[in-house]
Amino acid sequence: MLNLLKKCNLCPRRCGVDRSKQLGLCGASDKVSIALVSLHQWEEPCLIGENGAGTIFFSHCNLKCCFCQNYEISHLGRGVEVGIDRLAEIFIEQQERGAANIELVTPTHYVPQIIEALDIAKSNGLQLPIVYNSNGYENVETLELMRGYVDIFLPDLKYFDDDIAIKYSNAPNYFDITSKAITKMLELVGNVQFDSNGQLQRGVIVRHLILPNHRHDSIKIIDWLYKNFGDAIYISLMNQYTPMFQASKYKKINRRLTTFEYNSVINHAIDIGVKNCYIQTGKTATKDFVPDFNCSGV
Repeated sequence: MLNLLKKCNLCPRRCGVDRSKQLGLCGASDKVSIALVSLHQWEEPCLIGENGAGTIFFSHCNLKCCFCQNYEISHLGRGVEVGIDRLAEIFIEQQERGAANIELVTPTHYVPQIIEALDIAKSNGLQLPIVYNSNGYENVETLELMRGYVDIFLPDLKYFDDDIAIKYSNAPNYFDITSKAITKMLELVGNVQFDSNGQLQRGVIVRHLILPNHRHDSIKIIDWLYKNFGDAIYISLMNQYTPMFQASKYKKINRRLTTFEYNSVINHAIDIGVKNCYIQTGKTATKDFVPDFNCSGV
């Protein structure tokens, strides 16, 4: 499995480098780097349980959005390197803390190491659902490697229009690639399944962060999701966009979302019949919701 890192094509960037000798375009070497291990209370209600989601924030990212709220780890690479044995221990420690699940945040570039760590952790008693929280810019063959390992997929679907994806994330063919990835995710885990306490045990939640001045792109995304998946998945429509990192370079996204923009997208979802949908209320567009990536728990 680790041989995949010798000529890395795990993500759609397909940079093909030997990550033991050279960093990939994602910024990662062949060593796992983690910026924070936490019990996270700010996920969708079906993922947090009593104590929070067992988030593990991995350093680096294959997408590099100019407005990334987690830029300290995605762009700047803050984190601590750990071995596979230590990663397995972290999974067990999250279970012992009472986490609702093991949530792998931006895991794509570490899939081989994660699989090996999960094998170790499961042999040592890990029983929690595994959540794969990604930006959605995924290769279906990499997702196939996670068959039997992941219970819940939590992908972003950021853009419908390719020009927007290229402008803000330098991600050609983003929608084409991500739409196929989400289809694969549903194949791997099936329709949403909840336990008696309303906690998600299996299934797909697609997140979409609505950008200022781009509500029509958001509407196209909702139309596509509902047409293709109906009630088999959940949609999470997020209003928490805060202009950070390099967003100031782009006039259209250098402000917060307006109430009108967000409500117009929500109302469209209601009008076409979407029922399985999370929305955000209150003042979520603030830096206060960005975690402190202090490498705690690593």
